[in-house]
Amino acid sequence: MAEPILALKDVRKSYAVGLSTETEVLHGIDLELESGGFVALVGPSGSGKSTLLNIIGLLDRPTSGELAIAGRKTSELDDAQITHLRGHRIGFVFQSHLLISAFTALENVMMPMVVSRGHVTEAIEARGRHLLDRMGIAQFANNGALNMSGGQQQRVAVARALAMQPDLILADEPTGNLDSKSAEVVFTLMREENARSGTSFLIVTHNMDLARRCDRIITVVDGRIGGSPE
Repeated sequence: MAEPILALKDVRKSYAVGLSTETEVLHGIDLELESGGFVALVGPSGSGKSTLLNIIGLLDRPTSGELAIAGRKTSELDDAQITHLRGHRIGFVFQSHLLISAFTALENVMMPMVVSRGHVTEAIEARGRHLLDRMGIAQFANNGALNMSGGQQQRVAVARALAMQPDLILADEPTGNLDSKSAEVVFTLMREENARSGTSFLIVTHNMDLARRCDRIITVVDGRIGGSPE
């Protein structure tokens, strides 16, 4: 059996540790995501989804427990190694696309590669254009990032998340700000990319219609895995 792309064992997260106000918000999370999986993460507001996603995305560290990405135990890594792992193995798509307004669509997609390499190369530009083509928006490569519709901007964001050929894409409400037609296009493109490249997707969503079209639904309730989706 292939090693899971993501594995959490007894992951807990507390705030104000050691103080009288200490609060535990994640209570022993056990979770595995198979390589190539396309999984929805659902749960009510305040359930701990955002905290869990921040830990999986290596934006925060658990108070205890073990998190492994592509077989690497993050507890054994220093800050520089964590940054490298996050930058090269994980891609992010947010509800608000977070494109750089002064950049073109192509420049936004190239940005992670340029940051890694230090300068633009022909290969980086070619990959950026290729990704925009895969998202169906190659004709907008030189458009200002904000001179595009919301759905087009989110497709740029998906292309940017794929730029470094990550093993795992974390998508936080990627269709939450879109109309139903644009949401369908973005979801379908992510699904197609998953099938094409084998990149794993973990999608946080409140849209149960979309969640049910994923391979699996993981529910977070009160800081624990379990319960039934709506």
